[in-house]
Amino acid sequence: MSDQPRDLVKRTFEFAVKVRRFIDLLPKSISNYEDAKPLVRSSGSVAANYLEAQEGLSWKDFFYRIKICRKEARESDLWLRLINCGVNSDLKKESGRLAAEADELKRIFSAIAGKDNTSGGELG
Repeated sequence: MSDQPRDLVKRTFEFAVKVRRFIDLLPKSISNYEDAKPLVRSSGSVAANYLEAQEGLSWKDFFYRIKICRKEARESDLWLRLINCGVNSDLKKESGRLAAEADELKRIFSAIAGKDNTSGGELG
């Protein structure tokens, strides 16, 4: 396996870790509590589905997982924009950085998914 996929494995993992650290610092409120739960799930799902894509049984399976990664990154971006950081400017900056990373991951997975012109053959 080349270094590039490993870098994306590491990057998606680090995104999920950073999201969790960010959530731990948020002001306690009902809306943050409710928005944080799906954010944890979607950010972790980006990493988990990319790992699954690497183990895909076919190109069809690979591209299916990549499209799930794209969907989960887009969802993470939504939850990050909904989170209430209160008056803490550092949290607002971190939320913006994480939302930008979610958007960039979405773009990466969109580019990969755009190469889906397979006929469902087996991975080599």
